[in-house]
Amino acid sequence: MDLLQRFRVPIMIALTITVGIAIYLVLRPAPASPAITVTLRPSPSAALTPTARTALRVYVSGAVQHPDVYSLPVDSIVRDAMIAAGGPADDADLDRINLAAPLGDGMQVHFPRKGEPAAAPGGSASGAAPAGTPIDINTASLEQLDSLPGIGPVIAQRIIDYRTTNGPLASIEQIKEVKGIGDVLFDKIKDHITVGP
Repeated sequence: MDLLQRFRVPIMIALTITVGIAIYLVLRPAPASPAITVTLRPSPSAALTPTARTALRVYVSGAVQHPDVYSLPVDSIVRDAMIAAGGPADDADLDRINLAAPLGDGMQVHFPRKGEPAAAPGGSASGAAPAGTPIDINTASLEQLDSLPGIGPVIAQRIIDYRTTNGPLASIEQIKEVKGIGDVLFDKIKDHITVGP
């Protein structure tokens, strides 16, 4: 009892501090949750315009393993169309076709057979169109365009580049938007070209 009497005051102080701390811990407000910031990033597909052309549809016919319509990348050449169709047939005459010619959407690529007449179906990439047949400027190969009066390989390539970038020409007059083709040159070629059906 003497000890309790002696240390009564320090014991009371210690108990008071302990009770005060306990009450504080029980009644103090909960810490606020850290703010969460959400950043939305557009998906990669959203960056593509809905009109962006990502593939060409090409009809591959003639001396190939599997003639059919194939979907190919926009920068494809005639050789890519041949590979898509399973490769050349045994009787294919590949010396008569330019395998490096660029393709256009809706084009027919005809692979001639050995002994087949030189005239190719209009709009194919196998060579020049038959004499007197207007050339479809939306599907013609570089060689076909080069055969037009006043059109050399440089302007022929510009026509191909233009239709690859802007899509098929709606009328023959639209070809004047190609650099190097003015009214004078257009008058020379207008009777030899068409834009197809």
